[in-house]
Amino acid sequence: MLALTQGALGLASGSLVGFSLGLVGGGGSILAVPLLVYLVGVSDSHVAIGTSAIAVAANAAVNLVNHARAGNVKWRCASVFALAGMAGAFLGSTLGKVIEGQKLLALFAIVMMAVGALMLKGRAGAGEPSVRLNRKNLPKLFALGGLTGALSGFFGIGGGFLIVPAVIAATGMPILYAVGSSLVAVTAFGLTTAVNYALSGLVDWYLAALFISGGVVGGMLGAGLASSLAARKGALNAVFAALIFAVAIYMLVRNLGFT
Repeated sequence: MLALTQGALGLASGSLVGFSLGLVGGGGSILAVPLLVYLVGVSDSHVAIGTSAIAVAANAAVNLVNHARAGNVKWRCASVFALAGMAGAFLGSTLGKVIEGQKLLALFAIVMMAVGALMLKGRAGAGEPSVRLNRKNLPKLFALGGLTGALSGFFGIGGGFLIVPAVIAATGMPILYAVGSSLVAVTAFGLTTAVNYALSGLVDWYLAALFISGGVVGGMLGAGLASSLAARKGALNAVFAALIFAVAIYMLVRNLGFT
């Protein structure tokens, strides 16, 4: 069992991830792996990725319920994207398990920089609200779903900032529907990755439970604060993107032997 201090850090880390997700609406899960490795002290990067995948799936499932109640999920489009992505996530997570830990974390840091850049990019609100699954968008959903699923599985991340623009590119749906629909994929990808890692004994279930518990509390606090800071959303995204860049640079320095 984890030492008391390590368990407390796991709970705090989950709270931070949940808080950031609730506050800025995405990107927080990208911090799960570095927090588990560098703050909580999980020595095996593969265990950190497998454990974070459980937390990613749990957070996405909770948010999916809220979006579904609001009618923001295009279920048929989301299901096709998610099914294709689950195959990609299985292949990606299988490959990730055989990559040497330090190299995997260095590649993870590069992806973090891409996520930080996407957070700084404004999102358009235009789109076709009545979009449906059809012969034209079906191949795009399969192709982009498989690609984003593979990246999600390889790094054990939710991938929302990759999935949302991919869903929009495939269907042309508005951003609100894309965010809601993307959570179907995030949940499916996270579970696929977690199961694959769990089959290899690369999930710390006790730590995952603490991380998820902290995330629920942090998410409620972040969502509550988000409404009062809605006018500053752009500034919050910029600050959070800067944090992601800083963590990514730290990871690169640590794992590429610059120290």
